[in-house]
Amino acid sequence: MSKTIAICNQKGGVGKTTTAINLAACFAVLEKKTLLIDIDPQANASQGVGINETQEEDIYEALVLAENPKEASIERLTEIIKPISTEYKLEYLSILPSSPGLAKLEIELVNAMSRERRLQRVIKTLENNYEYIIIDAPPSLNLLTINTLTAANSVVIPVQCEYFSLQGVAELLNTIKLVQNNLNPNLQIEGALLTMHTRNSLAKQVAEEIRENFPGKVFNAIIPRNVKLAEAPSHGKPVVLYDIQCPGSQAYMKLAEEILETANG
Repeated sequence: MSKTIAICNQKGGVGKTTTAINLAACFAVLEKKTLLIDIDPQANASQGVGINETQEEDIYEALVLAENPKEASIERLTEIIKPISTEYKLEYLSILPSSPGLAKLEIELVNAMSRERRLQRVIKTLENNYEYIIIDAPPSLNLLTINTLTAANSVVIPVQCEYFSLQGVAELLNTIKLVQNNLNPNLQIEGALLTMHTRNSLAKQVAEEIRENFPGKVFNAIIPRNVKLAEAPSHGKPVVLYDIQCPGSQAYMKLAEEILETANG
């Protein structure tokens, strides 16, 4: 049975998409069959794995099909999923890409039936084909994010090691609680992930506050500020394919191993 992990934080610029791309890639390197779902209309996760052109079909079509579960068949959804370029040798990783057109789905969903469960239906159909499904949520608390949290088994919350990043976490935690109470009682917080970490007193102070807010739920892996990590998306590659030796690659590999270790008890 697969595990679906949402990467969520409504604050932009905290390393959310970077985490989604690189955690999925690290699972694939560890030979876990993984699907990356990009449900952010900015489509940065899609671009970060080399999909720079708008596809004929993407997550928008998958979510429209899911209005009628019979139409969202495994065969039909598989047509929309894209392999990561064979040039990169990541045969265990595929993506359900996004595009700016996804933004209009928000309006279409306002009065729709089961509007919070579209992504859940897509994942239920696909989950037996994958060991891990990683969802890159939008950087806002909207219906697409609610869909993400309703469909996920757990949430990874990237938190930048700067003061302002703490302010949005409480709002996200309230949203997670609402989803747990009304839509997905089994949703768990996988952990808070410290990102863009530098060796200074502010980063240390923020890290301590995050550990107080998430007792026992902060990953040991810490993602550093790293030039290679920042450069990799412009080449359409996860950092493990761009520079496997850099600190960013090593940190995300540690994160993947930490999650696998927890899953295996």
